[in-house]
Amino acid sequence: MDLYCYPKCGTCQKAKKWLDENDVQYQDLHIVNETPSKETLTEIIRKSELPIKKFFNTSGKKYREHNLKDKLPDMTDAEKIDWLASDGMLIKRPLAYDGENVTLGFKQEQFEQVWK
Repeated sequence: MDLYCYPKCGTCQKAKKWLDENDVQYQDLHIVNETPSKETLTEIIRKSELPIKKFFNTSGKKYREHNLKDKLPDMTDAEKIDWLASDGMLIKRPLAYDGENVTLGFKQEQFEQVWK
């Protein structure tokens, strides 16, 4: 499993702690230094069956700086993916993906259902 995280993110730390305690193997990827490519994001979004807007870190500084709340409704899906791929800080985290399953953020119940 690829786990896209930001080291200072408390939610990411909780997710990693849960994965470690439950012996789930993962590759810890720094979401800024190893931002998923457009192709990878397209695949992850398709497999997740979630709307693209769910992948944006709406509480993040970059999201607010770029005024994406107002811009997203008028963007195509390709443009949204371009934005996400352009800056890892725009992506909600942690983002976990194993080629089939996707989780976004950390909710213990969801992790138990998907990763246990």
